Amino acid sequence: MFRRCLPTIAALALLVGCASTQELSDDDADPLESYNRAMFAFNDAVDKAVFKPVAKVYRRVLPEPVTTSIGNFFSNLNDVVVLVNDLLQFKLHQAAMDSSRIVFNTTFGVVGLFDVASRMELPKHNEDFGQTLGVWGIGEGYYLVLPLLGPSTARDTVGLIGNFFTNPITWATDSDAVAWGLWGLDLVNRRSGLLRIERALAEDQIEPYSFQRSAYLQLRRNLVYDGNPPKPDFKLEVEPDNPVQ
Repeated sequence: MFRRCLPTIAALALLVGCASTQELSDDDADPLESYNRAMFAFNDAVDKAVFKPVAKVYRRVLPEPVTTSIGNFFSNLNDVVVLVNDLLQFKLHQAAMDSSRIVFNTTFGVVGLFDVASRMELPKHNEDFGQTLGVWGIGEGYYLVLPLLGPSTARDTVGLIGNFFTNPITWATDSDAVAWGLWGLDLVNRRSGLLRIERALAEDQIEPYSFQRSAYLQLRRNLVYDGNPPKPDFKLEVEPDNPVQ
């Protein structure tokens, strides 16, 4: 079912966001703020009722070495997505490193449970189809909060299709039950890792919606430009000291 929903989500994102092909400032990138805040509130309610309690039990029951290995396993699967996008962005040296990561972690790391590649000076990279579209010159479009999936942009929403179908969970499993179980385990593991960060934000009394929007947009722009995003073009109007009478 989720496979059929993704094209619909992407089409909606294209309609509402991709009319703009420029990188927008944080203030300009949220014309859908009313919808986004409502969806943020919905996601927050679902998280508090379902995902957060499950994540707390998950973190309490399983020792940290186990949760770390589970995270390594899903990170290894994600390296396949990273490798495809390395090639699409013509980052050939990085592609060679990431293909080596997959080989070493899948074999010596026992299907990715142990991150032996990082110890061999093969660092984890972060590439996805949303970034690839940005590298290809497609603007991020409007900021969107997706149901259950959280913060995104029009461009990143379209990129979700490529991420989904490239991930081995989608194409390397014959059973829908197994695939959904793996997606669920990945979600719970990720959510449990956010518990400490969430407590820190609560202590600082940060307004959650604005913080999430700003942090997400800045992170994605840094990833698209490999840590060197273009500086905003400020246009200042200076009045002359001695205007002509």
